[in-house]
Amino acid sequence: REQWPEFRFDLPELQYPQRLNCATVLLDDAIAEGHGQRVAVYGTHEQLTYAALQERVNRIANVLVQQLGLVPGNRVLLRGANTPMLAALWLAVMKAGGIAVTTMPMLRAGELSKVAIKAEVEFAFCDATLVEELQAAAKSTGRLNRIVPYGGGDLEPRLQQVSADFAAAPTASDDVCLLAFTSGTTGNPKATMHFHRDVLAMADVVGRHLLETQADDIHIGSPPLGFTFGLGALLVFPLRFRAATVLIEQVTPDALLAAIARFRATCLFTAPTMYRALATRLADHDLSSLRKCVSAGEALPKATSDLWHAKTGIRLIDGIGATEMIH
Repeated sequence: REQWPEFRFDLPELQYPQRLNCATVLLDDAIAEGHGQRVAVYGTHEQLTYAALQERVNRIANVLVQQLGLVPGNRVLLRGANTPMLAALWLAVMKAGGIAVTTMPMLRAGELSKVAIKAEVEFAFCDATLVEELQAAAKSTGRLNRIVPYGGGDLEPRLQQVSADFAAAPTASDDVCLLAFTSGTTGNPKATMHFHRDVLAMADVVGRHLLETQADDIHIGSPPLGFTFGLGALLVFPLRFRAATVLIEQVTPDALLAAIARFRATCLFTAPTMYRALATRLADHDLSSLRKCVSAGEALPKATSDLWHAKTGIRLIDGIGATEMIH
């Protein structure tokens, strides 16, 4: 702790209690406030209310603790496309007191092994269609020996064997809950450590003050939940303010535009390359529900920003450094 920087929080909303589990605030508190029947997550094949999401999260947490033997502080690697199940998995790791190591679905065995070794990963949940690369990576770690496939894998039967009740681990507000890896453009990927309070702080600053997220908002976008840009924008921000999120497994320009119109999305999050592609296809889609658009993941050219503004009347909010600064 003597090597930590000095943190100073002046905003009253950033004064968190010493004991804090971010999953409790994001999910359990929403139920207690009466939002259980509101839709939390819209997916390609299912949608989950806050109550249904809580039940799934609790069952996954019980699998982690009772069947796999997780104890607080263990690292859990997550690998899959954006789905309601992946959202539930991340929240369950938080609730059980584990540390999530979120990864991009396109990573190959060599890249996954570096992440798993550096993060000292012991457990993993992986989409069944992506498990082969992770199994190859696990052989070189000497530590990752419990991989649970989901989406037609081993997880779903396990969920029926455990209770739908789970008491959140009494984590400290400055316990690490997330290891987010940089892209490795300056060498090997580096893990940035974020606390339970950081997960809430990014929502209480960016979601509350910059995006002004409200319960009737619907967030949508392309960044994977394995990328902190997507984690905040498409999971943490909406849950913090009892809003909803749309998770799209295969994001193409036309699929994204169609989903914006279908769900009447209010906040869009994607990269400059996608904004340029979307701008050429706007004529056939209704984007009148959008009120905020955020760009991150790569440098935003002024020409792209100006093009989007000219086409939609909305000026892009430019973000950078979400991995290191967690928004």
